[in-house]
Amino acid sequence: MTTPIGITMGDPAGIGPEIVAKLMAEGPDRPAVVYGEVGALRRGAAAVGAALAFAPVPGPGAPVPAGAVPVIGVGDVPADLPMGRVSAAAGALAYAAVVRAIDDAKAGRIAAIVTAPINKDALRAAGVGYPGHTEILADRTGTADFAMMLANDELRVLLVSIHLSLADAVRAVTFENELRAIRLARRATRAFGIAEPRVAVAGLNPHAGENGLFGREDLDVIAPAVAAARAEGIDASGPWPGDTVFMRARRGEFDVVVAQYHDQGLIPIKYLGLDEGVNITVGLPFVRTSVDHGTAFDLAGTGRADPASLRAAFRQAVAMTGA
Repeated sequence: MTTPIGITMGDPAGIGPEIVAKLMAEGPDRPAVVYGEVGALRRGAAAVGAALAFAPVPGPGAPVPAGAVPVIGVGDVPADLPMGRVSAAAGALAYAAVVRAIDDAKAGRIAAIVTAPINKDALRAAGVGYPGHTEILADRTGTADFAMMLANDELRVLLVSIHLSLADAVRAVTFENELRAIRLARRATRAFGIAEPRVAVAGLNPHAGENGLFGREDLDVIAPAVAAARAEGIDASGPWPGDTVFMRARRGEFDVVVAQYHDQGLIPIKYLGLDEGVNITVGLPFVRTSVDHGTAFDLAGTGRADPASLRAAFRQAVAMTGA
C-alpha cells in the first residue's frame, strides 16, 4: 500500500480548512490523511460547496468508507469558533496537528508533511513558544542544520536566517551560517533533479558592500564562505548585489539564490505570485512542504480562498518522495 502524505489543517479560524477541502475535492493523485478536526473541516467544506465526507481515523492507513477523507483528530474546536480572529483554541489545535504529523513522519507512517497556514499570534495565545512551522519541525526532529527554501516555476530561494528581526538577521551573517546555507541550497536543489546546482549568494549590503565601502560583511564574511564552498566542489558564486541577483536567477543564470534574511528572499518570490509558491523545509529527516501564504483571516469563511499554493505544495511533496 502506498504510504499516504499527511496534510495539516492549519489554523481553523483561517482559510486552512477551506483550501484543504478544495484540494481533497479535486482528488489528489496520491493517498492523503488530514490532521485536524472533523467539525472544522466540515465547516470548511460547506463554505466552499464541496460535498465531502470526513471520517475520523486512529492513524494513517486506517480503513475509511469509500470516498471519505481520513482525518486524524488532534483536539476539539468550539462549534462557535469565530472565523478570521486570533484564538488560543485555534492556535493550540494547529500546533497539535503539526506535532502529531511530525511524530507520524518520523515513524514512517506518512511519506511527507504538507502544511496549511498557521497564525503566529494564535500560537502565542496558546502558549506555544515557536515563531512558525520551521522552528517547530527543526526542534521536534532534533535538526540543527535546516533552512527555509521558497520555490515556484521561476525562482528558488534559500534563506540564511528566517524569523529574526533585521538587526538579529545581520548578526546571523557568520561564516558558519553562510557555508551551511550554501551546502543546504545545493542539497535542496539537487532534489529538483539538478546534478550540480549553480548557487548564487546574495549580498547583505547595497551593491554587495562595494568592496567594503557600504559595510564589510560581504567582503569579510560572505565572500570567504563562498570560497570555502567552492573548495568543497560546490558551484557557488557571489556575493552578488541583492537588487539584481534574483532577476539573473529568473533568467536562468543560477539555479538557486541564497538570500541573507527573510524579506530579501521572500519579496521576489511573492512578487511573482502566491498561487504557485511552495515553502520547503530543507535538512529534515523527511519531506515537508507548505503553502507560501498566511491564514488570510479576511477571507476565512467566505469560500473564496485559492487552493493553488496548497495544490503546488502537495504536488511538490509527491515529486520529492519519488511517487
